[in-house]
Amino acid sequence: MQNKTQMVVFDMAGTTVNENNLVYKTLQKAINKAGFEISLEEVLAEGAGKEKKQAIRSILSVFAGVEDPALTDRIYQSFILQLTEAYKREEVLPQNNAKELFAALKERNILTILNTGYDRTTAQSIIDKLGWKEGVEFDGLVTATDVDKNRPDPDMIVFAMQRFGITNSNNVVKVGDSTIDIEEGQNAGCGLNIGITTGAHTAEQLQTANPDKIIDDLIDLLPLLNY
Repeated sequence: MQNKTQMVVFDMAGTTVNENNLVYKTLQKAINKAGFEISLEEVLAEGAGKEKKQAIRSILSVFAGVEDPALTDRIYQSFILQLTEAYKREEVLPQNNAKELFAALKERNILTILNTGYDRTTAQSIIDKLGWKEGVEFDGLVTATDVDKNRPDPDMIVFAMQRFGITNSNNVVKVGDSTIDIEEGQNAGCGLNIGITTGAHTAEQLQTANPDKIIDDLIDLLPLLNY
C-alpha cells in the first residue's frame, strides 16, 4: 500500500515557474563577463537546481578548471544584480497547470511547498511578480538561505517537514526539472521523486538520476499521488 501523500515539494524555476531559463541565461552572462566562454548548455548541465554560488563554483571548476573563491563571490554578486533587473524586465509566468495542480492538492489536503536554489529575497520577488501568496496558492517556501546545506543535501525538505510536523518522509513527494532535485528527494527519503521535462534537463538527463517517474506536465502528477 502506497503511503498517503501529505506534502509535495516543488522546485521553482523550470518546474512551477516558467521563466524561459532566464536565471541560467543570466548566470551564463555573469560568468562570461568575467572573461570565460561558457555555453548555456554547459551552465544547465552543471548548474541546474543548485544554490547559485555553488553553481558558479561547479561550472568554473568543471568547464574552466578554475577554483577561485574570491572570483566566485564577485561573479555571484554581479549575477544577483543582473538577475534582479532581469526579473523586473522580463515576463515570468506560472508553469502550465501549476495553479490548477495547487488547487487540486489543496482540495485533497496535500501541502504545496516551493523550494529553490535562490536566496529568499530573489525567490520572494518571483512569487510576488506571479501574484502568488503563501497560504493561498502554496503553503510554504524554503530557500537556499534558510538552511546550512543545499541540494543534493536534504536540508530544505527536512526544514519543510519540521515546519509542518511531518515525520515520515515516505509521505512526501519531490518534483523538479533537474537531476539534483531528484537526488535531493532521494537523500531526504521521499516516497516519490519525480522529474519534469519543462525546465533545465531533458528526459534523458533526468533519467540518469533514476527518478520514480518522469512527467511532461504538472497535472500529470495527480494520478501518481495517494490521497
